[in-house]
Amino acid sequence: MAGAPEAESHWPVPRRKRYSPTLVTTSDPGQQHSSARLGWRESNRAWWDERVPLHAASELFDVTGFQAGRDTLRPFEAAEVGDVTGKALLHLQCGIGLDTLSWARRGARVTGLDFSEPAIERARTLAAEIGVAGARFVAADVYNAAQVLEEETFDILYTGIGALCWLPDLGLWARTVASLIAPGGFLYLVERHPIAEVLGKDGRTVTRDYFLREAAVTDETGSYADQSAQTTVNRSVQWQHGLGDVVSTLVASGLRLEFLHEHAFTFYPQFSVLHQTVQGVYRIPAGQPQVPLVYSLRATK
Repeated sequence: MAGAPEAESHWPVPRRKRYSPTLVTTSDPGQQHSSARLGWRESNRAWWDERVPLHAASELFDVTGFQAGRDTLRPFEAAEVGDVTGKALLHLQCGIGLDTLSWARRGARVTGLDFSEPAIERARTLAAEIGVAGARFVAADVYNAAQVLEEETFDILYTGIGALCWLPDLGLWARTVASLIAPGGFLYLVERHPIAEVLGKDGRTVTRDYFLREAAVTDETGSYADQSAQTTVNRSVQWQHGLGDVVSTLVASGLRLEFLHEHAFTFYPQFSVLHQTVQGVYRIPAGQPQVPLVYSLRATK
């Protein structure tokens, strides 16, 4: 697994809560990924629906700056994806569409898909406000994307950081992704490294089981974009996925891995040990043992 060069971050940086989740377990893995998932999905959709206006108004998302031309894509993402001019690009779990529309500004023909109706409505409004007439936004569950998009295929399928933790079934996700990619096209995924998800607040000690696969339920007010916000829908459910799980499910779906890059930096002060570099990213100080904090991969059909 190759390392990747440090990159400049154009994002403001949130101070992320470290949750102490309640685990929801079941002896039947199939139950976790079938009827039980419906309840978790509805909880998560309600959580996201309430936070759309909160996120759109937050300093972290900086919608005003985006409307004025700010690019939300990080330089290493643009470099690893390459020229998107004229390419059909699908962004799964697009939220309010800032990254989707940043790809559109770079010349891609974009479709954004998210299960939150308010998020999709905000994305459509943003597209109109910045004059990106060709952007399409679709409200649908990621697992139903192929059916909703009527088997349409795309040159590039993009999934940004913080998406996979909301999905219980990686195998179904990978098969859905593969079905949406045109021959010769590729998936580009950027995610928090699972190693970073098991470290404590200091960033030096392991406090959570890397191999934990049960659903983790949290009940916290606010959001990563505004932790002081008063919210009423606070139950959310997430899953932890190992790096081997992600790669193996993609390969099993028929995709060919081009690269897997592990990055020794992240985009916010996730741990007390991290320091901000002149490039605007956060990393463990030089001379101390380094661990990957983010990874990116590209897999071709």
